[in-house]
Amino acid sequence: MRLNARPGLGDGQTMAPRPELDGSQGSPGTSELETNAKPAVSGTNEKPGLLPASSTIALVGNEPEDPWAVSKLEVAGVKWSELSAAQKVVRVLTAVLKLALLLGFLYVFVCSLDILSSAFQLVGGKAAGDIFKDNVVLANPVAGLVIGILVTVLVQSSSTSSSIVVSMVSSGLMGVRSAIPVIMGTNIGTSVTNTIVALMQSGDRTEFRRAFAGATVHDFFNWLSVLVLLPIEAASGYLYHLSRVIVESFDLKSGEDAPDMLKVITDDFTKLIIQLDKSVINDIAMGDPAAANKSLIKEWCKTVTQMVEKNVTVSSEYNCTSPEFCWSDNNHTWTLKNVSETINLEKCHHLFVNTTLSDLGVGLILLAASLIALCTCLILIVKLLNSMLKGQVAAVIKKVINTDFKFPFGWLTGYIALAVGAGMTFIVQSSSIFTSALTPLVGIGVITIERVYPLTLGSNIGTTTTAIIAALASPGETLANSLQIALCHFFFNISGILIWYPIPFMRIPIRLAKALGTCTSMYRWFAVAYLIICFLLIPLIILGLSMAGWQVLAGVGIPILMMIIIIIVINLMQTKCPRFLPKTLQTWDFLPIWMHSLKPWDRIVQHATICCSTQCFGKCKCCKTGVKSSDRGEKQTLEVYENPVILENEKQDITTFPVMENETKNFSTNI
Repeated sequence: MRLNARPGLGDGQTMAPRPELDGSQGSPGTSELETNAKPAVSGTNEKPGLLPASSTIALVGNEPEDPWAVSKLEVAGVKWSELSAAQKVVRVLTAVLKLALLLGFLYVFVCSLDILSSAFQLVGGKAAGDIFKDNVVLANPVAGLVIGILVTVLVQSSSTSSSIVVSMVSSGLMGVRSAIPVIMGTNIGTSVTNTIVALMQSGDRTEFRRAFAGATVHDFFNWLSVLVLLPIEAASGYLYHLSRVIVESFDLKSGEDAPDMLKVITDDFTKLIIQLDKSVINDIAMGDPAAANKSLIKEWCKTVTQMVEKNVTVSSEYNCTSPEFCWSDNNHTWTLKNVSETINLEKCHHLFVNTTLSDLGVGLILLAASLIALCTCLILIVKLLNSMLKGQVAAVIKKVINTDFKFPFGWLTGYIALAVGAGMTFIVQSSSIFTSALTPLVGIGVITIERVYPLTLGSNIGTTTTAIIAALASPGETLANSLQIALCHFFFNISGILIWYPIPFMRIPIRLAKALGTCTSMYRWFAVAYLIICFLLIPLIILGLSMAGWQVLAGVGIPILMMIIIIIVINLMQTKCPRFLPKTLQTWDFLPIWMHSLKPWDRIVQHATICCSTQCFGKCKCCKTGVKSSDRGEKQTLEVYENPVILENEKQDITTFPVMENETKNFSTNI
């Protein structure tokens, strides 16, 4: 029999008796076991029957029926009215201290995200610039899309990759139509940050399920929007034409710089650690050969550029500025020219200003340090939130965030959440920071997936409005192109929202994110596999096929795409109307199990993990003890009765064993 947990049991409770069988002689509501268990009448030879079966396994609290619902609230501690004056002062001071710590950890969390972006730029910034140099590949919309994804993943900043695109368009190296797929790719690449943040909550399955679903709902929205809108844009160019009409209808003049609200607070700290010269990446993308040998680490923070007269060599006398300033010296022809010269005034004061390490070495150091700081801050933030959001405070917060307006205005709630997400992203100047801050709140059950979805969509709009303001601050010669690209980004996100949000049935990203969250909570290694496959392997494969030519890309990509569509249709029919399918296709059991289940892969990952831990920690005494006991074939046993109960939060499969009726058996499970 299969060991399945029965709902409704708490600690110390026995299992419910088996219902009465047809034809049995028990009284109504009495089970057959209870009838047999009555004591024998004196003077008869009847033997007493078995007592009602019970489990020896202690039960923990049952999960709610809906694993995606916000966690239930329990008022803990003494009520405020029952506290003495001294206790009230202590509670207030404790709350203030926790709030101060929370703000401090949030500050370090945001700074670590900024340093993480700098680290990725040091590690892969020059490679990102090299990727943008191939204009022939960028002419292919699919190649432009994956280049946008790869570059944004490498530099961990959609604003950096977008600024490179704007620079290339302004200089004429790339057309606006070719830049639109790249902008779509940056929209996908920027969502990887909060997915990485969700990995930090993998210690608890329930929190990890919610957090990973809350993070990947952004991924699925971006991917689905691209799958629908990229073919439409390639065929019609509606984003290009719409943005051009808007740009041409206004008399545009360059304005002031975009406001840096959050960076005013964080820059003082992050500039003490590292400062980068991001113009090097732009110069590499523009094809400047001298930029390849420059370092991204900024050495001089204050410089002055001035025009000076210098003697320079020219190829012939015809290239001289004037005949009177032209002379020859052996095999060289010289002339006098005005040359711009940069004078260094003041050095920077960050940690790596005088380092002898390469950009890669500094980048790896900062990458490790920022990830450690990110993980530590996230864990401490979650712990503080769990301790602060209790009782009536949590009840008010959850009610305000997750409650809809009353009928008939309930539909307005989601659109207000969209506006809130856009406004908050505009304030913090980064969609990655805003969505990464939401991820732990979803994990601990403060915000539902349904509520975080419109907040995330609003953050997509907020980051494009920031780009529009930044474009308005561009110089006059680049203003039109910069604004047109920013408007293309804005209307792309608006179009995606119009497809995937207003109609509840079309909110497919929520369902896909929940399915992926459930899968990754059971097989936590799959979360890392998802990141590597979706944000690295697939873009690299598509980029390689694109470089071979669009004929190769179409020849390989179209059959694979058709196969994926057929599999999706069959899956839907298996769920909704299996009777219309042939008997073989009603399930995937005719395929090898590794093709339709993660269980064989899970065993391989577990085996590889055990082998690695044995090799790495084999010298540890506790590890040696575990190896010896397993070599002797010793097994841990678990005693259960008939109708056993297992812990409900244990999701792993239990091997099926036959159970003899009315007899206690020992089930041996290898550990």
